[in-house]
Amino acid sequence: MIIYTFPVRTAFIDRDVQMISPKMEIKTLEFTQSPIKLPFYFLLQFFQLLWYLPKTTQYLCFFGGYHSVLPVWFGKIFGKRCIIQAGGMDCMNMPEINYGNFRKKWLRKATVYSFKNCNLILPVAEALVKQDYQFDPKISPKQGLLNLIPDLTTPIQVIPNGFDTDFWSDLSRERKQLSFISVATGTSIPARARVKGYDLIEHLAANHPDWTFTLVGDTNYFSPNQNIKVLGKMRPAELLELYNSHQFYLQLSTSEGFPNALGEAMACGCIPIGSAVGAIPEIIGKSGFILLTKSPEDVNILLSKTSDLSRLRREASERIRQNFTFAKRQKALIDTLMS
Repeated sequence: MIIYTFPVRTAFIDRDVQMISPKMEIKTLEFTQSPIKLPFYFLLQFFQLLWYLPKTTQYLCFFGGYHSVLPVWFGKIFGKRCIIQAGGMDCMNMPEINYGNFRKKWLRKATVYSFKNCNLILPVAEALVKQDYQFDPKISPKQGLLNLIPDLTTPIQVIPNGFDTDFWSDLSRERKQLSFISVATGTSIPARARVKGYDLIEHLAANHPDWTFTLVGDTNYFSPNQNIKVLGKMRPAELLELYNSHQFYLQLSTSEGFPNALGEAMACGCIPIGSAVGAIPEIIGKSGFILLTKSPEDVNILLSKTSDLSRLRREASERIRQNFTFAKRQKALIDTLMS
C-alpha cells in the first residue's frame, strides 16, 4: 500500500489518486498548512504512519515540507522507499513576494531534510530542478532545487502533469471577444494574489475597461475594477463551461511549477497568455503568448502581434492533447512507483 501525504487536498492530488488507484492500493493522509496546528499534526501523522506501517510498501508525498519529514524518516528507519513530487513553492526562495519554502528557517530545514533523504524526487517541471529566473528583476535569479540545495544528490526524474482531454475540450462555441479568465485559490491573501499575477490583471483591467475578466477560486478576493467578475471555487463541469465562454486564459504568475488550470483552459481552446516562469513557456509553446518580464504594457504588445486568433485557439487545444495527456502522466507515474 502506498501512503500519499500532502499539506492540502487539491484537484491534482485527486487526479493522482485517480491515476494510481486502479493499479496500486493507495491511502491518502492530509496534513495541515496551519502553523498553529503543526504540533498536533506531527503527532497525528506519527501514529497514522505507525498504524499503517505493516501494510505500507512505500511513501509518496506531494511537495516537500513539514508533512514529508516523518514519511522520509519512516522510510529510512524501516527500509521503505519514499518519493517526493516537487510542485513549486518547495523549490523556491522568494522572500521579496513572501513565497517559497526556503524563505522560512524551519520550513527550509524540513524541506532540505526531506529532499536530501528521500529516495527519488519527481518534479512536475524541469524549471523546478534548476532555473535562471528573470521574470521579476527584484527576485533572486537562482531558483530550483539544485541552486537552493547545492549538495543535493537524490535522483531526480521530471514527470509533467497530464489532463483528461476527453473532458477538457473545446466545445466549438462562440466566445466573447477580449474576454479573459484566470483560476487560482487563496487570492484574497495579498501575497498569494501577487504570486498569481493578479496585480498585472488589475492593471490590465483598469487600462482596458472594454475588456472583461473573470477570476475564479476565491469569493473573498476584492477588485476595484468593474470589468472584473470574481467567482468562488467551481466544480469541473462548471469550469468547463467557463473556459468555453472565454477567449483568453491568463497565467501571469510571478512563480509557478506546472499550473493545472492553464492546461485545462488550453485544452478547452482558451488562448494562453503566460509569464516566462516554471513550465509555463513549455506548456504554451507557440500556441499563445509568453510575457518575458513583469510588464502589463508588454501584454498589449503581445496581443497586437497577431490577428489569427482562431489558429491559436486550435493550436492551444491540440498542444495539450498531444503533449500533456492523462494517460502519459499515468504511465510515467505508475512505471516509477512499480519499479
